[in-house]
Amino acid sequence: MASHRKPKPRPLTGPAARTALTLALAAAASTTAFQGSGHADPRPGSTARVKAKVDKLHHEAEKATEAYNGAKEKADEAAEELEKLRDQAARKQERLNATRDALGAHAAAEYRSGGVDPSLQLALSSSPENYLERAAVAERAGARQADSVRRVGEQARGVRQLREEAAGTATSLKSAADSARRHKRTVQGKLREAEKLLDRLTPEKRAEVLGDDGHGGVPEGPDGSDGSDGTARADRSGGGSGDGAREATAPATGVAPDSRAARAVSFARGALGKPYVWGATGPDAYDCSGLTQAAWKAAGVSLPRTTYTQIDAGRHIPRSGLAPGDLVFFYGSVSHVGLYIGDGQMIHAPRPGAPVRVAPIDEMPFSGATRPA
Repeated sequence: MASHRKPKPRPLTGPAARTALTLALAAAASTTAFQGSGHADPRPGSTARVKAKVDKLHHEAEKATEAYNGAKEKADEAAEELEKLRDQAARKQERLNATRDALGAHAAAEYRSGGVDPSLQLALSSSPENYLERAAVAERAGARQADSVRRVGEQARGVRQLREEAAGTATSLKSAADSARRHKRTVQGKLREAEKLLDRLTPEKRAEVLGDDGHGGVPEGPDGSDGSDGTARADRSGGGSGDGAREATAPATGVAPDSRAARAVSFARGALGKPYVWGATGPDAYDCSGLTQAAWKAAGVSLPRTTYTQIDAGRHIPRSGLAPGDLVFFYGSVSHVGLYIGDGQMIHAPRPGAPVRVAPIDEMPFSGATRPA
């Protein structure tokens, strides 16, 4: 009778054993990777590295933003000037055409009269006295025509000059527009790179990174890196709660030196919570210099567009003499600005992902302050 017992398995040896072991290890590795792939949770310490990179990218983007703002301002001014020059040239051309038409009509009239020699006309005249009177009138008319001819020449030169100025302004406009586009691409590239890094973090870690208003601890000295005195600022005190949220109301601290400064501070308070958008000047979003420009505009003071020009738009104030409404600037490159509100606090538009909010001025390397005039 045949046996139906299951054969006893024989252990694998040689190449078959090595193949089985390889497959088992690969399966285990795949399972582990799958189970841990829910979020690219950074390794210990990697969040700090991501934060450092994001801070640096945001700060570089802000410097490029201020360069973009300056180039765009030049382009806008050039476009406005070009429009004025073209309008002036058109009006001068109209006057030139009118003067030329009048001269043409006079020349045609003389041609129709036959151009008889004046002495012969006097000899043939039945009333020499009347002729002489008409001749005097004609002489005055001739002087006026000569003046018209001179005006034609002057007007033509004026039109040519305006057109040359317009051509130069058009060249400046193109240069400024090209520069603005280059800086725009730089800003967008930096922000895209920062966003990719932030996407690697959990929502909690992302909020923690964006909860800090700083722009990175990279030293900035003569070469354009961060730090007003050429060294890195180690103390970044007053950095907030770390959860990305700030108080939506600014503490009423300090006394503004005048009513205009008070109005600027009041405007900035009203902007709290609005998003940071690079290149924005309100009313729904701001970048750092756009916020300070809008705040002082509400107070009746016209500030230039960029941090680099705003720092010289008034009286320089030492840190010990700060008062609400003063503009406070940061980094050796003067690439960030806020509005001082007293007690070491400012209102500013920090960076993408961080809305307009209150922050200590000690969060970033202080580079100077200005009281708008």
